Amino acid sequence: MNAKNQRPGTASGGVTYRSAAYTSLLPWQVRERRFAPVGFGRRGLNPDDVYAFLDRVAVGMAAVYAALAESRRETARIKAGLRRWQTDQARARNERGHTR
Repeated sequence: MNAKNQRPGTASGGVTYRSAAYTSLLPWQVRERRFAPVGFGRRGLNPDDVYAFLDRVAVGMAAVYAALAESRRETARIKAGLRRWQTDQARARNERGHTR
């Protein structure tokens, strides 16, 4: 199933560590969001509803970008650790007189 059609409970995602009070915004919620029309005699959508929704989307996007940045930092840390380990292993092998 592609992400466009996923609903709560069907997404195959990892665990997020947040307050239980926080409800993340899911892609299907953005696609299906409808706004109430403004009062009689006016055209368009209720600006307060639109701005509140845009604020929620912005908060969700900020959380995604923060998680992505943290993931990239962790990946760099793990790669550096692996390189150090590989260097140490190669150095130990050379000291023992072994060659590949």
